[in-house]
Amino acid sequence: MVTISGKARLAGALGWPISHSRSPVLHNYWFDRYRIDGVYVPLGVGPADLGHVFGALPKMGFKGVNVTLPHKEAVLGLVDELDPLAAEIGAVNTVLIDAHGRTRGCNTDGIGFLAHLSATVPDWRERVRKVVLIGAGGAARALAATFIQAGTAELCLVNRTVERAEALLARLDSKATRTTARPWAERHVALEGADLLVNTSSLGMTGQPPLELGLDALPQTAIVADIVYAPLVTKLLEAAAARGHATVDGLGMLLHQAVPGFTHWGGRAPEVDAATRAVVEAAL
Repeated sequence: MVTISGKARLAGALGWPISHSRSPVLHNYWFDRYRIDGVYVPLGVGPADLGHVFGALPKMGFKGVNVTLPHKEAVLGLVDELDPLAAEIGAVNTVLIDAHGRTRGCNTDGIGFLAHLSATVPDWRERVRKVVLIGAGGAARALAATFIQAGTAELCLVNRTVERAEALLARLDSKATRTTARPWAERHVALEGADLLVNTSSLGMTGQPPLELGLDALPQTAIVADIVYAPLVTKLLEAAAARGHATVDGLGMLLHQAVPGFTHWGGRAPEVDAATRAVVEAAL
C-alpha cells in the first residue's frame, strides 16, 4: 500500500450521485500497483454547486477529474480548452489540469471503446464497413463521432425516438461516412449487412427493461458489442455467442477509457490486463 503524502497527485470522479462509480477502485488500484504517491477520490457535486467546485479544483492541486452524469455537457462551458473530439461529441468525460491550472476537456469514451475492440478483435478494421448503433444518447454520440473520425464507411443509428437519432447525426461532420437513422420498428432489418453491432443504450442493464432484438438478419461474420457491464454477459452477448459471433463486453470500455486520464495524473500509462480487470470485476 502506497503512503499518501502531502505531495500526493490528486484526481477524482465528478458526478451526482457518485457512490455507484467504479473509477475510484480502478485508479487507486493503478496508483497502488505502480507505487505512485497519489489518490483518486469520489466528488459528489450537485448541479447547483458544479461551477464553484470545478473552479476550485486547480487551486486545490488536482491534476484532473473524470466527469460523469449529469455534468458531461455542463463542463463544456467551464473548461479553458476543449479537445476537438469532445467538441464534436458535445460532452466531456475527462478533464486534464496542467501545471498552470488550465483545464482541458476531453472525451475518451469512443477511444476506450475502440481500444477494447482492438484488444478483443484485433482485425476489426479490416472486417468492419457498416456499424449499427442501438441508442442515441451520450454513449451513442461518442461512438458515432469516433467511428466517423476513424473513417467508417457506413453508420446506422436505431433508436426508440428516430428524431433523436436524426438530430444526433445532423450535428456530426460525416462527409466521408454514409449515415442513416432507423425507427425502432425497423431495428431487426437494420442489422442486414452490418459488420459491427453495438448496444449503446441502457436496455439489458440490471434493473432496466430488456433489449428485444432479433439477430436473424445479422451476418454470421458480424461482431457484437454491448457497453452495458452489469451484467457482464448481457442477453445480447449471450444470444450473439450462441450464434457464433465474436463478442465484446462493456467492462473493457470502462477500463480503456480511463487510460488517458491516469496517464496524465499518474504520470505513466497504466496497463489494462487481466489483473486490472479482476479488481474492477470484483467491485461490480
